Amino acid sequence: MSDQTVEKARAVHRSYQMSASKVREVLDLIRGQSVVKAMERLSLTERGAAEVVAKVLRSAAANAANLYGLPPEELFVSATYADEGATLKRFRPRARGRAGRIRKRTSHIVIEVQRLSEGELRRLRERSRDDAAGRRARRVRSSRGARNDKNSPKIDEGSNSEASVVDSDALEASSVTMEVDSAPKGAVDIKEQNDDDTVADGEVEKN
Repeated sequence: MSDQTVEKARAVHRSYQMSASKVREVLDLIRGQSVVKAMERLSLTERGAAEVVAKVLRSAAANAANLYGLPPEELFVSATYADEGATLKRFRPRARGRAGRIRKRTSHIVIEVQRLSEGELRRLRERSRDDAAGRRARRVRSSRGARNDKNSPKIDEGSNSEASVVDSDALEASSVTMEVDSAPKGAVDIKEQNDDDTVADGEVEKN
């Protein structure tokens, strides 16, 4: 494929007031990535140059859309580089009448975007189609679960109250049985002996 048939666009930001070495650290994060993924990375990057690099990337994607009608989903970052610009020389007063040199460096940021190949576009479409099918299946499962919850039988509150009353009666009966079983044998023997003595006294009185 010749260079004339390659669909690519570029955007340039000149004289950005930051050294080229600092800008290159951010550009290395997005080189070779798709435009969508590159924008996501830049939004999560805590670097000073991330904001301006994102602006240049959006400008390059807009140029590709205007020139070739390509959406950002079909573009990837083909080339990124930062060249050194003009250096502004300033000074800071130091001790004994001396002056400290200050170099305010600038850089030129260039980003190029290009259309993905047919194979990569095919894989991207298949992946998006699989994701859509998975989302549709999850929606169907959730709707069926909600429908089953609506059709499930409801338990009557009156039957619950009656069951609770029966359970409380059974609990009281079991507690009484446990108290009788747990009574000491000596107390039962004393009670039986007292009953025998009472009967004997009654017989004596009758006689």
